[in-house]
Amino acid sequence: MIEIREAIGKKGIKDFVCFPFSLYKNNPYWVPPIIKDEMEVFDPSINPVFKTAQARFFLAYMDGEIVGRVAAMINWIEVKEQKIKKMRFGWMDFIDNKAVSKALIEKVAEIGREYELTYMEGPVGFSNLDKVGCLIEGFDHIGTMITWYNHHYYAAHFESLGFVKEKEYMENIFPFSNIDPSLFNKAQELIKRRYKLKALNFTKTKDILPYANKMFDLFNESYANLSSFVPITEVQKDFFTKRYLSFINPEFIKFVLDEQDNLVAFAILMPSFSKALQKANGRLFPFGLFHLLQARRKSKDIIFYLIGVHPKYQNKGLTAILFHECWNACNKKGIEKCIRTPELEENIAIKNLWSAFDPKVHKRRRTYKKIL
Repeated sequence: MIEIREAIGKKGIKDFVCFPFSLYKNNPYWVPPIIKDEMEVFDPSINPVFKTAQARFFLAYMDGEIVGRVAAMINWIEVKEQKIKKMRFGWMDFIDNKAVSKALIEKVAEIGREYELTYMEGPVGFSNLDKVGCLIEGFDHIGTMITWYNHHYYAAHFESLGFVKEKEYMENIFPFSNIDPSLFNKAQELIKRRYKLKALNFTKTKDILPYANKMFDLFNESYANLSSFVPITEVQKDFFTKRYLSFINPEFIKFVLDEQDNLVAFAILMPSFSKALQKANGRLFPFGLFHLLQARRKSKDIIFYLIGVHPKYQNKGLTAILFHECWNACNKKGIEKCIRTPELEENIAIKNLWSAFDPKVHKRRRTYKKIL
């Protein structure tokens, strides 16, 4: 018998966050979150996403043991302003028992129908800066701190429950040695002169912070045309600044400014923290913070997290400036491997952007959709 209980209060949310630690115990490819940070994502008093979204968290029990979890979310900007009547679900994990996955999904569907929503989609987060997608290929590759890992049977469960593919994402990898700087070194100088642009580099995090809001504004503008995009709100900017920008090496954040000092392009890279997070095993203390700091300084793997270009400057070669600055930073750090975050299968422009570096698809993931 499967029992679904709502995860309420600090203990309930901690149980929700910690369930994957048992599900993926000894799995060499799963990357655990920091428990405290993950709990803050689900805390309405800390995460400002709850000003424009709501969520409920559920745990599945069998014989008194937790055997599954799911977060059921509604983003009201999406529903009310964009007129997309979507019930979101994410942070979904379960044992290989279809009665468990079915019970969890039925709870999500029940909430969606209560609010007269049209369909549900997942796994997704609250917004485009959250993790996305069920892994369908690449189970033998280590995850990253910004993607979900899941067992191979998840996709079969979704399909047996009547879900169909909604979106597919690809993750690419290539050696740093594949990047030939001559492809963009001369071009970036010409583009700077033509459009009166300049690159802005950093050595201290505090110097980045005055530009943080502008960067999120540019993120909203440059990604607005992608399907399923929900803009970052004003109140979310500080949260994401503290959660991400303060954590990333300042030398891996690159901006391009016009002659009026307006931000027109950016790139954010981050060292891979995967191995460090595995060693930390969910805790910063006593040794987790040490492992993360070591990775921040010494990791030879880099993740290309975000690139954004103002619509006015798209297709004008500004990425040559970003690649030039990123190559310099990575070369100084002795980077050996480059990893791309999930990109939509339909995003041909971004696929073409990276083609010169001969990237290999090493993972695929999907979101699934079902009419309510």
